[in-house]
Amino acid sequence: MSGGKETSKGQGTAETLGGGAAQATGARDERDLDSVRRGLELARSNREKGLSEGDNLTSDLFGGDGGGVDRKAIGAMGPTVKKLLAYARPVRALLVAATFMAVAGAVLTVIAPEYLSDITDEIEKGLAGRVNMDEVRRLTLISVAILAGSFLFNFVEGLLMVRATQWTARKMRSDLDRKIDRLPLAYFDRQSVGDTLSRVSNDVDTLSQTLNNSVASIVSGVITILGSAIMMFATEWRMALAGIGAALIGVVGSGAIMGVSQKHFVAQQRQLGALNGHIEETYSGHPVVRAFNAEENARQEFHERNDALYTSAWKAQFLSSLMWPLMGFVGNLGYVVVCIVGAVLVLDGTVAVGVIVAFMVYIRIFTNPLGQMAEAATSFQSAAAAGNRVFELLDETEMDAESDKPAGVPEVRGDVDFDHVKFGYVEGQEVIHDFSASVKAGQKVAIVGPTGAGKTTMVNLLMRFYELWGGEIRIDGIPTSSLRREDVDALFSMVLQDTWTFEGTLRENVVYRSEGVSPERLDEVMDKVGLSELVSQLPQGYDSVLSEQTTLSAGQKQLVTIARAMLADNPLLILDEATSSIDTRTEKLIQEALDTLTKDRTSFVIAHRLSTIRNADVIFVMRDGDIVETGDHEELLARGGFYAELYNSQFDAND
Repeated sequence: MSGGKETSKGQGTAETLGGGAAQATGARDERDLDSVRRGLELARSNREKGLSEGDNLTSDLFGGDGGGVDRKAIGAMGPTVKKLLAYARPVRALLVAATFMAVAGAVLTVIAPEYLSDITDEIEKGLAGRVNMDEVRRLTLISVAILAGSFLFNFVEGLLMVRATQWTARKMRSDLDRKIDRLPLAYFDRQSVGDTLSRVSNDVDTLSQTLNNSVASIVSGVITILGSAIMMFATEWRMALAGIGAALIGVVGSGAIMGVSQKHFVAQQRQLGALNGHIEETYSGHPVVRAFNAEENARQEFHERNDALYTSAWKAQFLSSLMWPLMGFVGNLGYVVVCIVGAVLVLDGTVAVGVIVAFMVYIRIFTNPLGQMAEAATSFQSAAAAGNRVFELLDETEMDAESDKPAGVPEVRGDVDFDHVKFGYVEGQEVIHDFSASVKAGQKVAIVGPTGAGKTTMVNLLMRFYELWGGEIRIDGIPTSSLRREDVDALFSMVLQDTWTFEGTLRENVVYRSEGVSPERLDEVMDKVGLSELVSQLPQGYDSVLSEQTTLSAGQKQLVTIARAMLADNPLLILDEATSSIDTRTEKLIQEALDTLTKDRTSFVIAHRLSTIRNADVIFVMRDGDIVETGDHEELLARGGFYAELYNSQFDAND
């Protein structure tokens, strides 16, 4: 992420970086409540439309549309596997070596029963005379050596597969991390944070575990099945036909089960992402939920999403659990068929008893991989669904590359020009219509207006959080579009309405990415913002960890972000309701600190409390995405226009 930018948690992120965000706390809470209500209405609609259908066992488990499961996701299983194989290309050598080891181990496993048959024949010969113990010992040693070799090959294969799959998972997480940095903010406007987190964590873990356990099972299983089939036909073709014919029943049955279960595995991963999204947003916005007494509604939505996950998960797991009983039945059926056919052939004198013994082992070797492959194939369905979600994120359209733009910017004076700026968050719905304004270096500019006027949107465009639809924004005559985003971000310090602190020491939170901050400078800044007393009260001072046990008030958190901006000392400053969470007494102290901070520095102040921007050099009054008035405080009041109406209404409301 770009270093000069602050973000806030939960609802604050979407609110601060989204368009037309409410500036007043009351308006923000009303919007959040509306969001909760919309979510509840959607949840109820989904429950009535989809979840009730999901309770029909016969129609949804073995037929129907899977409760609205995305058929495209099911059909994407093949392309997802191809993408995964291409993604794992750097570890291709490890995969090839692991495959070779699996093949070698499977071949040795298939060969072993032939020596068991010879040992049985030697013992059978001894029943009529003297057993050749030397031959028995030789055959036994060969059998043990073969089995030991099989174990060694399988051990090495497992080691190589673990290395390959975990490397792939690590690379995938790293690529997802980089991808998130390259995604436009519009993606996060339409995608929940929890669902994105689920893709990075749950889905990647599902992929790595399945690949580690299933790929080797499938490779060795195929070789074992083919090898045992060849050995059975080479030994006795009639018994081979009987045993393999019985096993084919399981193959057909498992194929039918897989075809039905795939839709439920897809639904399971999607429902898991939806549940994680709800949990993350509910807990991050818990104060709002409590404030509006919406706990019961939140619980209801949680239970509905949890029930949806339960419905898809139990169906997927139930169907997959049928594989082993089916394979167990097939294996036992194979034993019975081989014993009957073998007994008839022994009585006819066609085969020896040792052949029956060998076939009993061959049937076990033949049917066991079928069960393992069936289980691996079921797990692979879940992995394919998870992989589809991961690659959906990796394939999202990124922000335009800027490698061709020069790195860094010359020394900035602070002149800012908005030239016929146009912008909207949704295609065809313009928010900023034709915004033009000029700001001189060192000026303190206040941006005021009613909720939804476009104040925060203009700041977001200034920092290139979003790309313009039309017009141009210039800093010292240089279009921001010709600069790298990280270079634009580095020009600004920001103090947002919604504060952001992370689990770390107070020093780390205040200094953040500022380099070369001396203890004297840190003390000076903390004294200016009124945090010196807090530092003295903390058990380890600056080295005290800010966590759940070290709780700061909303006002103290805002003071921390103000101190952070002062230490950054960037040429441009953005204050978005910087004093909204501070009491009146502290506000005076902070206002003095902010006046010092904004001196000789181009600053943009978004304010709802108009009394805080009386000393602004120029005030932009916005309404419906346009500037309707410009001037300083006294000029605008004397004009008696929209600004005067806003200003007087605040005092009328206070009275």
